[in-house]
Amino acid sequence: MLAFIFPGQGSQKPGMGRSWIDHPSWSLVALASEASGRDVAALLLDADADELRRTENAQLSTYVLSLVIHDAVRALGVRTTVVAGHSLGEYSALTAVGALSLTDGVRLVAARARAMQSAADARSGTMAAVLGADDDVVAEACARAAGDVWVANTNGPGQVIISGDADAIANASAIAKTMGARKVLLLSVGGAFHTPFMAPAADRLRAALDTTPFANAEVPVIANVDGLPHQHADQWADLLEAQLTAPVLWRQTMQRMVDDGITTFLELGPGSVLTGLAKRSAAEGTAIAVTEPGDLNAVVASAATRDDLDHHGGEHLFASERLVVSPTAGLFVPASDLAEGQHIERGRIIGHVAGHEIRSPFHGTVKGLLAVTGERLTRSQPVAWLRTA
Repeated sequence: MLAFIFPGQGSQKPGMGRSWIDHPSWSLVALASEASGRDVAALLLDADADELRRTENAQLSTYVLSLVIHDAVRALGVRTTVVAGHSLGEYSALTAVGALSLTDGVRLVAARARAMQSAADARSGTMAAVLGADDDVVAEACARAAGDVWVANTNGPGQVIISGDADAIANASAIAKTMGARKVLLLSVGGAFHTPFMAPAADRLRAALDTTPFANAEVPVIANVDGLPHQHADQWADLLEAQLTAPVLWRQTMQRMVDDGITTFLELGPGSVLTGLAKRSAAEGTAIAVTEPGDLNAVVASAATRDDLDHHGGEHLFASERLVVSPTAGLFVPASDLAEGQHIERGRIIGHVAGHEIRSPFHGTVKGLLAVTGERLTRSQPVAWLRTA
């Protein structure tokens, strides 16, 4: 059984989209740019580390690239049993399983980033990774520290993220070391995320959530705030709002998936932090970071050995590809002048079925016909395959 996992803010890096420019799934970047009113390609190709560190840029770029990679993986026929995403990655996970559309997801991620940036600007804070100590030890260190500091992420065995006021984090870090923590590393982030410091952001995000249409997910999503599977449309708004001020229970999320029989984890997005955590949480399983097109071969090989590939005739479609379908039932007669590789305009006649014209609702390049002359078609059966312009 296989799971898709999606990284959060902090995984971004300069030039992270460069290897995907010539891949068909790159077409999602243009859709995301149109939905957000921003040049997402520039963020993925040209932005430097300082520019990408800003919350509004880090979140949008990571979300979009994760979905470019997901589109490429799904086009190979790889199927998942469950999904999860770390913080921002939960939005990628929801989009990947149909609970959230790409355009609505882009707008929601942009609203989330603006709200979090505003909250961080209003009250400064930071985060740190405490290594080599159990969750309860770190929680006790935070409770004993002077000032505002909380557990923000339970990432995995011996790795806990704390978040809050900088002085309070320093105090909690010192206490944690006296209690056995091996090391504390300050993180380069712009705020005290997943703490009460983000309460103003949660209020602003709620307004965006209330106007966003959600759908039931195709497979369960393990939520950050409780480490439990959720699938119903009416649950997402409350879960995403709570996520801003509640800790990310990633260790519990991974354990739930392992307990449910997941043995293969594919991290879809920039970086490989979650892959490392998965290898520690599921010692007997397989974890693969898919960051470049070259990683897709390993995905197919791993999925095939576990029967996690869809098996059916015909090709899987990238986001840039479309099917033209039959408007009714009957015998199919293709247009005599239609050829593979030909560019056609919207409204072009593809052929006829039972005397009815089949016109393409798209403009693009013909990749092939999926029906043959004289074939008896059913309504909505695919007859042609296009790569859209």
